[in-house]
Amino acid sequence: VQLQACGGGLVQAGGSLRLSCAASGRTFSSYAMGWFRQAPGKEREFVTAITWSGVSTSYADSVKGRFTISRDNAKNTVYLQMNSLKPEDTAVYYCAAKKTCYTTVVVTKSYDYDYWGQGTLVTVSS
Repeated sequence: VQLQACGGGLVQAGGSLRLSCAASGRTFSSYAMGWFRQAPGKEREFVTAITWSGVSTSYADSVKGRFTISRDNAKNTVYLQMNSLKPEDTAVYYCAAKKTCYTTVVVTKSYDYDYWGQGTLVTVSS
């Protein structure tokens, strides 16, 4: 599957952005999805993930209550709604996909993912 992330940009602290990740292929609903980010000079870190059914999610503590992951399997798209953005949220955001047969699998480790998008830059100014 090929992933195309978009929606990044420059926003002031306290603002909002919505990232989208569109997937090619007709079996999108069989993939658990996740978002990761990498800030300059730092390692890639987990942000959030969702099961292929969309029923279960997981969030990093740093984004809980501010970010929301969702998916529309009919549109082959996963979203990341980011509210109350902070300068420390500045990073390149990557979406990732892992094929799975299990509806309850939430994948939080980057090495477990099979496919990655190209990344979209989010810059939050103070």
